[in-house]
Amino acid sequence: MERLREQFIEKLELAATHEDLQERSEALRDYYHVDHIIYHWVSSKGEQYGCGTYDPAWVQRYLDQDYLRVDPVVIGCYSRFHPVDWKRLDWSGKAARDFLRDAQKHGVGNQGYSIPIRGPNGQFALFTLNHSCDDPTWEAFTDLHRRELLLIAHLFNQKALEFEGEAESGPQKPLSPREIDAMTLLAVGYSRAQVANSLSISEHTLRVYIESARFKLGAMNTTHAVARAMQQGYIVV
Repeated sequence: MERLREQFIEKLELAATHEDLQERSEALRDYYHVDHIIYHWVSSKGEQYGCGTYDPAWVQRYLDQDYLRVDPVVIGCYSRFHPVDWKRLDWSGKAARDFLRDAQKHGVGNQGYSIPIRGPNGQFALFTLNHSCDDPTWEAFTDLHRRELLLIAHLFNQKALEFEGEAESGPQKPLSPREIDAMTLLAVGYSRAQVANSLSISEHTLRVYIESARFKLGAMNTTHAVARAMQQGYIVV
């Protein structure tokens, strides 16, 4: 399973088009055996892009009904910086409950886990897993996979930024995908041992990536490198 995950990440890093991201989202759904995988972003210009496995009829209904205004997932994640289980969001209002019933009629599962992402110049994105199962099963699943899902979410966003040209204003010595992975996980508070484990590499190899990124960013130490990587739009948390 670990090798399959590594192969998926490698393929995701090689994605060159929006169609590639759509194919990767379908492959990821099958890998994790969940109902749906969705990536949705809003650029700094207000343009929207999405890929994922929801029924196209539901996607169109969501747009037609302007559910963006009442969707508790979007509203809740916009004010958060960390991954959130849908059960922790506010579904108490009538509009939210009506929205949920309509979503479930269109094949949206009762469980969800969303990772909010903020990019340069006001970009906002969500990476979401959706499934139908009981609470203990879902809690065990998210506990087991939360670290790698964070990495994959940021890889999806990194690719979307590349496609839209948002990443062109970075430094002259661009960070490699693995350097970005390392900086991202350090930025959200992982220890070096946890980062190495999440990336399936040794701590020695991780140290090489960190030192390389530090040199490219002109940083004095690792903390400074993480700060500069965030400032220059390489990583978002």
